[in-house]
Amino acid sequence: MLHMNEVIEAAVSPTVALSVGLKVDATVLTDAVVAGIQDGSISLDDPQTTLALISLNAVVGVQGEVSNNADGTLKLDRMGITCALCHSTVDDSFTDGIGNRLDGWPNRDLIPGAIIALSPALTAEQKAIYNSWPAGKYDPRFDHDGLNNPVVIPAAYGLYGLPNSTFTGDGDVEHEPAGPVAYWNRFVAVNEMHGHGFFEDTRLNMLNDYREGDDLVTDNLPALQAYQYSISAPTPPANTFNADQAARGKELFSGKGQCVTCHSGPLFTDVIDGGKLHPQSASVAVDKDYVNRSATKQWRVTPLKGIWQHPPYFHDGSAETLTDVVARYNQVGKLGLSTAEQGDLTEYLKSL
Repeated sequence: MLHMNEVIEAAVSPTVALSVGLKVDATVLTDAVVAGIQDGSISLDDPQTTLALISLNAVVGVQGEVSNNADGTLKLDRMGITCALCHSTVDDSFTDGIGNRLDGWPNRDLIPGAIIALSPALTAEQKAIYNSWPAGKYDPRFDHDGLNNPVVIPAAYGLYGLPNSTFTGDGDVEHEPAGPVAYWNRFVAVNEMHGHGFFEDTRLNMLNDYREGDDLVTDNLPALQAYQYSISAPTPPANTFNADQAARGKELFSGKGQCVTCHSGPLFTDVIDGGKLHPQSASVAVDKDYVNRSATKQWRVTPLKGIWQHPPYFHDGSAETLTDVVARYNQVGKLGLSTAEQGDLTEYLKSL
């Protein structure tokens, strides 16, 4: 147990929470809280304010039970996290880090390693590893294999119809009849959050069963997956791409750029034979090692709808912008795209 409830109660003010990328849902704040934050009567430097926000269910992805101490101060008796911690953000409409929720959007401001490293239950060596993870990255396999190779937090929107929902396409009907998203939800719920349930995948030599006979995970998987399937990829904001260049880029996408070879159909991903996977060598990302820790030892093709929203790109975040993505493919694939053509193709990607 990480005893994070004790850490939050003692030392995590809203200012600290926002500094490590946590978000606050402004839509559930009471008028009194909004007024107090605006006039300064409610301090964002006080951990008690964090507990008050948790009691309102305002801290995105954090759930907790808050009670009163004998002296009238708040106490965090227990807490947990949800998918929204990593896979939701806010629009900053109130202030930085506080606004309307945007579910499915990856929280690339979040610094999961720094948050975990606050736990008093960890050794100095463990804390050093977690503190090495940069913003927007998390290693979901570290607890299992002990290797340290965090990947970017992926989007959780636009998943409906995808045969493979993760970077490596681990989920399939054999290992999770409910669907590919349910597979990963079970993986995280049991292996990362140590929820009451089971996870089994012989390809990974994993059989985790917590509190046998007390499965609180399985029955929730269909509804959770259905909600994720309901979240569509966001459309690009107005005036964020050049329409004329995008039109030319669309032709390059299907022609000289060869992008459509893999990024095909309305989902812009490879759905051949229920979701064709590709060997390690097919990735143009800098890191080639993460795939070897997966069940498939292969890559799935990234769906491109809404790709404008979540830089950096590739599983390792090695391309800062879409311009960098196009340049990388042009170089590795020897596509021979001119500077102007690369610009046109980039504008098309921004339009998806």
